[in-house]
Amino acid sequence: MRAAERALPVLVTALISSVVVFPASAYAFGTDEDHPPGKTPVGDASGNTLTAEATATRIKVTQVGGGPSGTAAKALAPVDPNWRPPACWYEPVATPEQLKNGVELLEQGKGESATILVTPSLGWGPGLMADHYEKGLKQSDGYEGYKNFNLGKDGSFWRGIVNESRKYDPEAYNCDKVLFWQDAGALPDNANAPTPDVLASYAYGQIKVPDTEVELKPAAKSTVNLPTWVWLDKATFKEVQVRAELEAAGVWAETTAKPIALHLEPGTEDAETYPASGDCRINDDGSIGTPYASGEAGKTPPCGIRYLRASNGEPYQLKASITWQISWEGSGGAQGKLPDGTFETDQDMTVQEVQAVNR
Repeated sequence: MRAAERALPVLVTALISSVVVFPASAYAFGTDEDHPPGKTPVGDASGNTLTAEATATRIKVTQVGGGPSGTAAKALAPVDPNWRPPACWYEPVATPEQLKNGVELLEQGKGESATILVTPSLGWGPGLMADHYEKGLKQSDGYEGYKNFNLGKDGSFWRGIVNESRKYDPEAYNCDKVLFWQDAGALPDNANAPTPDVLASYAYGQIKVPDTEVELKPAAKSTVNLPTWVWLDKATFKEVQVRAELEAAGVWAETTAKPIALHLEPGTEDAETYPASGDCRINDDGSIGTPYASGEAGKTPPCGIRYLRASNGEPYQLKASITWQISWEGSGGAQGKLPDGTFETDQDMTVQEVQAVNR
């Protein structure tokens, strides 16, 4: 049994009653903005933000540049269906003082529950915590114990954090190393360390691009066999830059989404797109397509649609999706690219027949 493998040798018989499986009632360490790791008052219980969420990350995400942020709940969809953001990573979650204080609260029965999270899915009771982190007893699987919570040492205890967007993915629990010590100023030597590329990938899922509502002429209503011009103005269509920072570990990354193309789907097979592929490339000035000008109704637009049949009471759903090119740079001079992303919205298109008048 997995829980038994985590037991200290002298506590095997007591393990079943001491270890529980997250998430129902685990007692986990985290911090709020007023008390980041290393700045919590020693022994001050109010300095601990206690949470039962394995997804309680300290990564701070802010938009630092570009155009206006979108308000839609959905995020960019990667063009590469095989690409996914990281499922989990390790973060510092407690100073020696915080850990000592938390164990004491458990021993006194004053904690929020009967256990402390030592992995995203395992909680330990006060007996196991004291034996391993205060008395220095080794675990049965070889992990060395700690003396007196490492008080006086410069560093933090780290634990796995689960990406909220992948919390039901089996890979989310790959970060199962039991709460461990890491000296200050260095990242763990582990494949799931929070390196700049991990933060950049995490930021990818936090990008809120402007909603894709294209300009149309004629607006809202179109006429059978007459082209509808489509465009996006350069003033509202700009790149978006998001910064993800894990201040406690001294790591950051800035991920930039740059719009590069618009793709149109008319919502019916009885239509033609311009260009035929439906892909309208971005212009040198950052705009897409060309605004309609008076007298050009019969001309072919560089970006647009021609409907061949009326919508007959039910408007067609014009799908407009923007392709965003994703790149990043981060601490230590790191940089790279991530898969392009798309953001799609629907617009109603009513198409009417040409009205003829007989005199």
